[in-house]
Amino acid sequence: MTTTTILIVFGTRPEAIKMCPLVKELQQRENIRVSVCTTGQHRFMLDQVLQVFDVRPDYDLSIMTEKQTLFDITTAILSTFREVLEQVKPDIVLVHGDTTTTFASAVSCFYLQIPVGHVEAGLRTYNLYSPFPEEFNREVVDIVAKYKFAPTELSRQNLVNEGKDPATIYVTGNTGIDALRTTVRCDYSHPLLDWAKDSRMILITAHRRENVGDPMRHMFSAIRQVLTERPDTKAIFPIHMNPAVRSIANEIFDGCDQIRITEPLDVLDFHNFLAQCYLVLTDSGGIQEEAPSLGKPVLVMRDTTERPEGVDAGTLLLVGTNQESIFSAVTKLLDDDEAYALMSHASNPYGDGYASKKIADIICKELTTT
Repeated sequence: MTTTTILIVFGTRPEAIKMCPLVKELQQRENIRVSVCTTGQHRFMLDQVLQVFDVRPDYDLSIMTEKQTLFDITTAILSTFREVLEQVKPDIVLVHGDTTTTFASAVSCFYLQIPVGHVEAGLRTYNLYSPFPEEFNREVVDIVAKYKFAPTELSRQNLVNEGKDPATIYVTGNTGIDALRTTVRCDYSHPLLDWAKDSRMILITAHRRENVGDPMRHMFSAIRQVLTERPDTKAIFPIHMNPAVRSIANEIFDGCDQIRITEPLDVLDFHNFLAQCYLVLTDSGGIQEEAPSLGKPVLVMRDTTERPEGVDAGTLLLVGTNQESIFSAVTKLLDDDEAYALMSHASNPYGDGYASKKIADIICKELTTT
């Protein structure tokens, strides 16, 4: 029986969280040789995830530079990833989601006519600038990808509607849910959680490029208003490395004793903070899938989401970036037990925690030969 060579590439913390469970699953399969390449698009935050999941990259492009732009990331990957591809000679390259690492890696494979498998395929807002550049990235990758692993039926339908061959699309659930089975622990404790234990704790994440500036000021002002008017609430904000995000957070939250701004948490800490919070305020992507698995309502501080399944299921609510809208949505969940229960008990549409196994089964069936 021949051996199938699979190269898995990722470069950011969210990608790593969702791809490491798949790496571990494929490494257990017979007649599969797995190589892992990281681009280092995020450096420190990426390394934390690799340590938690005990994944050791075979190749590290180490592209991250200070104040890197989309131009810098794209050209750095295009100029360095070719050598890895030519050395490994993979039968398939697996990429994830919608980052610039994903886009540039898929284009590199296309230039060398190497098959691409896209994990988390089919997510759409159909607005190329929202989110930016992620919507463009994922649409391009789905043009290139030979195998499209869609997390939900709606994602599959998006691809079919675009004219993609249904035989190349597989509904698997989301691998991010798989990661929670490794990271969430019933005996977890942390000093920040001790600080917040007598309150209803709000967990915040915010970093989206299109929100930096006045939209983010409005978002943070709404949160401060909630904290000021509700003494039984506290907030924890693991802040993004982006200096612009940090500057706005310091401006708005200065002198507020009910919030703790902390450095980015590693994945084990973050998932356990998520498990113990009361509700989530975010403009991020993956947390929209993770939080519902843990019964946490999610208020999405964006005007669009590529995860409308969560909105339809009632686990997510789009609240935009308007201060009044955010404040109103948060206070309703704090005051209305029925509204909170409806969101926290809604069925999670993103899978059962075994997406990695399903993807590995498909790859083994499609690529291994006797």
